[in-house]
Amino acid sequence: MRFVYAPIFWIVIAVIAFFAFAFSGIHQVGADVPHWSITWHAIGLVREHAVERRLADIKPPPLDDPALIRLGAEHYSKMCTGCHLAPGMGRSELRDGLYPAPSNLTRFAPAPSEAFWIIKHGLKMTVMPAWGLTHDDHTIWAMVAYLQKQPRMSAAEFHALTANASAGEGHDEAPAHPRPCPCRHRLRRRPRLRPAPPPARTDRVAETRRRPRAAGRAGNRLMS
Repeated sequence: MRFVYAPIFWIVIAVIAFFAFAFSGIHQVGADVPHWSITWHAIGLVREHAVERRLADIKPPPLDDPALIRLGAEHYSKMCTGCHLAPGMGRSELRDGLYPAPSNLTRFAPAPSEAFWIIKHGLKMTVMPAWGLTHDDHTIWAMVAYLQKQPRMSAAEFHALTANASAGEGHDEAPAHPRPCPCRHRLRRRPRLRPAPPPARTDRVAETRRRPRAAGRAGNRLMS
């Protein structure tokens, strides 16, 4: 009988230990203190396989249409630059305060299928919103199309693409008439879209202590 009761005993101990840890309040939940390494890797492992499992049925449409790229650039400029930057942007005050740090999408082109799924559904335990709740598939594919061009784009080219973008739509306004998207063709996968790795705990804390003095300088370097 002891072989029957032993697993029950350890389950009870584990439950008690969890609630003791949770109610103690010793775990740091502030965004200015990074995860423990084991927590970071566990979250990343679950997220990577969860996203990968949902990509099989996503077939990207042709992404080289200039009108589609322009539409994506306009939406990206209003919704994404604060976190993921844009050509010519070195940093932003919003991005500096986020954890985990969003990917710098000026440095690489994400895989089209993965970028579409993440933009549409968002990611838990990050600050990535689910834009599919307010934007149709056509608009999301337009942003994916733009992202394929962005790493090779200059600041002047970006501003030319977004010069006619209206100031009305942002994080809280959606297109009035959603349109379906003709998704037929599968494209070759690009590098995976991953958040930046966590910095060292001591460096992160030191950075937050320096941030009030650097806030004024950061604002001057931020490009609109």
